[in-house]
Amino acid sequence: MPNLPRLFSRPVRTIHCVGVGGMGLGPLAIYLAGAGYEVSGEDEALTSGMRVQLVRAGVAVKSLPESCDLLVHTSAAGASHPVLQAAARRRISLVRRGVLLAEATRGRKLVAVCGSHGKTTTTAMLITVLRTTGLPAGYVLGGLFGDDTPPAAYGSGDWVVAEVDESDGTIEAFTPEMTVAVNLDWDHPDHYRDPAALEAAFVGLFARTRGPVLVSDACAGSARVAPRARTFGWRGTFRGEPVAESDGRQTLRLGGTFPAIDAGVQASGAFNAANATAALAAAQLMGAEITSYVLAGYPGVRRRQTVLKSDQGLTVIEDYAHHPAEIRALLGSLRSRAGVQRLLVVFQPHRFSRTAQFKADFATALAAADRVYLLDVYGAGEAPLAGGRTADLRAELATRAPALPVAHAQEGDEPFFMLLDRDARPGDLVAFVGAGDIDRKARTWLERRAASGPAVLGWDELYEDLARQLTPASKLRREEPLAPKTTMRVGGAARVYVEPASVEELRAVWVTARTRRTPVLLLGRGSNLIVPDEGVDGVVVSLAHPAWSIFEARPGGRVWAGAGLRLKNLCGLAITAGLTGFEFLEGIPGSVGGALRMNAGAMGGWMFDVVEEVQLLTTAGEVRTLRKEEMHVDYRHCAELHDAVALGALLRPAAVSDAAAITRQIDTYRRKRQESQPREPSAGCIFKNPPGNSAGRLIDQAGLKGARVGEAEVSPVHANFIVNGGRATAADVLALVRRVRSEVKARTGVELQPEVLLFGRDWKDVL
Repeated sequence: MPNLPRLFSRPVRTIHCVGVGGMGLGPLAIYLAGAGYEVSGEDEALTSGMRVQLVRAGVAVKSLPESCDLLVHTSAAGASHPVLQAAARRRISLVRRGVLLAEATRGRKLVAVCGSHGKTTTTAMLITVLRTTGLPAGYVLGGLFGDDTPPAAYGSGDWVVAEVDESDGTIEAFTPEMTVAVNLDWDHPDHYRDPAALEAAFVGLFARTRGPVLVSDACAGSARVAPRARTFGWRGTFRGEPVAESDGRQTLRLGGTFPAIDAGVQASGAFNAANATAALAAAQLMGAEITSYVLAGYPGVRRRQTVLKSDQGLTVIEDYAHHPAEIRALLGSLRSRAGVQRLLVVFQPHRFSRTAQFKADFATALAAADRVYLLDVYGAGEAPLAGGRTADLRAELATRAPALPVAHAQEGDEPFFMLLDRDARPGDLVAFVGAGDIDRKARTWLERRAASGPAVLGWDELYEDLARQLTPASKLRREEPLAPKTTMRVGGAARVYVEPASVEELRAVWVTARTRRTPVLLLGRGSNLIVPDEGVDGVVVSLAHPAWSIFEARPGGRVWAGAGLRLKNLCGLAITAGLTGFEFLEGIPGSVGGALRMNAGAMGGWMFDVVEEVQLLTTAGEVRTLRKEEMHVDYRHCAELHDAVALGALLRPAAVSDAAAITRQIDTYRRKRQESQPREPSAGCIFKNPPGNSAGRLIDQAGLKGARVGEAEVSPVHANFIVNGGRATAADVLALVRRVRSEVKARTGVELQPEVLLFGRDWKDVL
């Protein structure tokens, strides 16, 4: 049993670990148990894999015992932690994990593996080489091996290999025999105010190292990491001979070739080839007999990169990358994988301080994905920090990659899982990336997906399924362009497009899509919406079939109007019937269904002013009729139609009048509209009017009339319209929306909210 005299005045026999499920403290607990201490530990987030290793090593998983000489804790467990407070009341000595690791390895020849990225992988490779060659070294790995190998062992020789973590400043407690520095990249801004402060911590460790210091080219290139006689660099190769090189005064050559670097390491990228070379160089300096296949049994490391699913439908991986440099390298390597059609990245930011400092770099790295899903920041004991929340990262992505689809899963796991279910399709690679509990979320999603019934169909299979259920009277298309079907004339295609010919066929489409966890979106006349350039990943339903355009007189002067009836036609038919009260709808380029859903309005009138009852199709496929007083209607919104489909409405005209009088009123409205609204393609008013104010007036006062992005322009006629100059893209329009919101808020303090729909997307994901 090693003595710990530098820290404690009395002998230490029993040690309790708070945070024992973590990849730092769990392996240290196993090492201490192997050294002869009586070790226990607790953790609210203990995984089954770590629990198995702890119990196997004799570490008791339990709460703070009555007899305890020393309590060791992770840096994430602060002074307010209840167990630490209980230990303090009992006058039990407290120590951080890094400090205790330094003391527990003192007196042995420590090989300290350090660096900003890759130290766990390099340590695992070095341990594999030592175990293969029979060198009896102890080790403490900062993670779990990919097989059943324990993450720590006391060993029987003089050497011990361990990761040295710089994140909390405990790096200053170590005095190694040998140091391996895999790279040097600024991180942990909560502890190191700038890159120079972090660099100084590494330089201090190098200075305290008694023997060789192996550094990468990235470290050696720093002006502060001065060349020393014991300082080595290396260059790794996929093929041929790995060579460790010094500054010219000493040279270490590794003889022979190492096919294991080709076969077992190359698949993980060039950075792992360099890690393997570092491990081989360190092992040879420790006295190991290097052969060609010493890394052939390398099992990999859990929580670094794990393939969770790989078949013809979908590939899902989980990776520990949580620094911009790591994410950039990861996504670059994933992009090169054969057969990948789209790269979907689920990212969980780790620590508010890191997110605040590096959000611009994170955004640049994540822009390599096809879709990004942001989870809330995993605080790791930190309090929320202004500028370091997930919403701040989303805003940065909107600026740096405006065309990239980004979702913020901020309402719990279930909505996020449903969103990912909706989006993922055969051929995709889904990467769960981060350092918090992202691995648990990835596995939970896959378990839920496997247990939730039929798998999501590919678009071709879904199309064929619908084709079997629909009659020839219905229109069914794959990759149908949507821009020509909208008034803005921008956007991509629908994966599946349907014009059902009856209520029964609409119900069949609705139920089939929902059973297959595929969204259904209703497209009316295409006004008041913007279709993204990438199109719509869902089934787009249009009620353009003549069966939906009914105008039928009912008793009591009422009218039944089908959901597909154009508002312009409604007004024309009303004129013929001598019915007044619909004139305000004449210039709205929409249909009855869309007007009901949005409670469309113009010229002081609103759709629900003339509604008596609405027939709708519910999410369960049930046809219901609701009276107006049963519905919840407000400005530009009808709650009951948020997820349901309007089939038609019973309308009550204001009065009966002669056709000439109604025509004169419509002409008055038309002239007023032509004088005040642009004629170029648009989606109507872009923003809602703030309470007591006018969005158009605020935009005009901000001097934004005529502002342009590409061929999208703020109309000089009406500032609350964005018009298409001819070849605008949806990305142009969205960028201009963001610019207008930003400048109006900066000048007036008012944050305008979009009135138009972002078809198939949520505005919060792009603003």
